Amino acid sequence: MTSANVADEPVTPQRALVMGASGFVGCHVTRLLAERGDDVRVLLRQTSSTIGIDDLAVARHYGDIDDVDAVRAAMADRDVVYYCVVDTRAWLRDPAPLFATNVEALRGVLDIACEAGLSKFVFTSTIGTIAVGAGVTEETPFNWAGKGGPYIESRRQAEDLVLRYARERGLPAVAMCVSNTYGPRDWQPTPHGAMVKAAARGKMPGYVRGVAAEVVGIEDAAEALLLAADKGRVGERYIVSEGYLPMRTLFETAADETGVKPPRFGLPVALVYAAGLAGTVVGGVLRRDSPLTLTSARLLHLTSPLDHGKATRELGWQPKPTTDAVRRAARFFTTRSFTTRSFTTKSSPERHQS
Repeated sequence: MTSANVADEPVTPQRALVMGASGFVGCHVTRLLAERGDDVRVLLRQTSSTIGIDDLAVARHYGDIDDVDAVRAAMADRDVVYYCVVDTRAWLRDPAPLFATNVEALRGVLDIACEAGLSKFVFTSTIGTIAVGAGVTEETPFNWAGKGGPYIESRRQAEDLVLRYARERGLPAVAMCVSNTYGPRDWQPTPHGAMVKAAARGKMPGYVRGVAAEVVGIEDAAEALLLAADKGRVGERYIVSEGYLPMRTLFETAADETGVKPPRFGLPVALVYAAGLAGTVVGGVLRRDSPLTLTSARLLHLTSPLDHGKATRELGWQPKPTTDAVRRAARFFTTRSFTTRSFTTKSSPERHQS
């Protein structure tokens, strides 16, 4: 789907590199660039699933993000780099892999980017680096340190690193703080997409009362990154989120689109925290990682409405209602066949959640 804002404005074709093109955001960025007629190159691992971009005529380079030679070759002669790589596993007992991918591997990429003569380095960050509370913008000081666990800390360090390279080494970087993304081609799917998939198939019996989240349609999120490459101010960050939507509304929208029964039971937040505590204890005893922990419960609960006015004013970004994207996601999840053969079985740092 070609975004109206991107398509309606004449833009000089870019020589673009997308890193993390196999992920949800990365695949949609790649698609918009290809549909716009840009010269698109992607950097992938040999094990990465490419189902989201297999129908596109883009140049493929292979290598991991910590492979200096591969990154340098992929970045050679490019105008813009879209960095969409992230390890999103917020439940790891040992957080070392998060920092290895999200911070240290990124540092090596930034070193190469500083030498590449780029016009823009567009970094996919997360709203997890934004403060919580009333009237929050990009300039509001971060105020929930220590509550989001190692994943959020690794993402904060990553964003700080990118902005420091912009200040101190002249890297033309912008940071895009993307919220929970919804829409088609969520093949893996993302954790939040998996819940919409369950609701669209009538397999989501309940929702958490009083819980809402910042959300955005995946095509609109991808469009924001392209707009940032053209108009974003170097060293700035932009909130990429359309609105604040209750969990109940998300699930009911998906169920309505596919004609199944919506979730019936509203669960108290306290029950989620109790389950998270149990998951933390059991995971510790069994020495296993579990996606249900106290940290994941906090990440579900510690949210507040954000203001994306800066992206609208400076980039011309005009996102559409995310409920439309949820409906497209519901149709995608119920009309596509999902098989484990489509994906690598190892956990991939290119899996993207915003």
